[in-house]
Amino acid sequence: MKDLGTLTYFLGLEISSSSDGYYLSRAKYASDLLAKASLTDSKTISNPLEPNVHLTPMDDTPLPNATLYQQLVGSLVYLTVTRPDIAHVVHFVSQFLSASRSTHYVVVLRILRYVKGTLFHRLHYSSSSALLLCAYSNADWAGDLTDRRSTMRFCFFLGDSLICWRSKKQTLVSRSSTKSEYCALADTAQELLWLRWLLSDMGVPSSIVIPLYCDNRSAV
Repeated sequence: MKDLGTLTYFLGLEISSSSDGYYLSRAKYASDLLAKASLTDSKTISNPLEPNVHLTPMDDTPLPNATLYQQLVGSLVYLTVTRPDIAHVVHFVSQFLSASRSTHYVVVLRILRYVKGTLFHRLHYSSSSALLLCAYSNADWAGDLTDRRSTMRFCFFLGDSLICWRSKKQTLVSRSSTKSEYCALADTAQELLWLRWLLSDMGVPSSIVIPLYCDNRSAV
């Protein structure tokens, strides 16, 4: 084994440290992705997805060559490791890899223009934050117009630091918004238990009662 010194760059992940903690970003990786998509102009967008947008596999016309779409979406999936703000919309467009349409490609370009405007957004892991675990869970009800399945989302904070997040379509069709929320809570609780065991193995004590917030309601 060889000591290569302080970690600063690994597989597209840029790491910097200061007195207040660590910062993680992927500015160079995102810049290379923008160049691949030929977005060399200065136009940016303030949000990655327009409100109330619903995509289906039958939208507009099929792409003559879906290779670029698949490559861009795959790269965006990798970018979500440090960009939780685009996790949901990237999950959205990744559902059309085998049936991509021109409308879907427009949404991907919109995500990239949003990334261009927020190129230097970073994750901050504070060195002074209290090591208290907190979870947030949410689900839309029948959000997919094609199969009427809901999408669950959760995120976990350790003190002030965001350490885990996910956006995923549920496997079952919920007959009510309450059921979709309960299914999301079950997935969140499963991840919460795993994180508690991981923190325990690392010697980080966790509280017996961990707050879990769901749609402006809380549970423990």
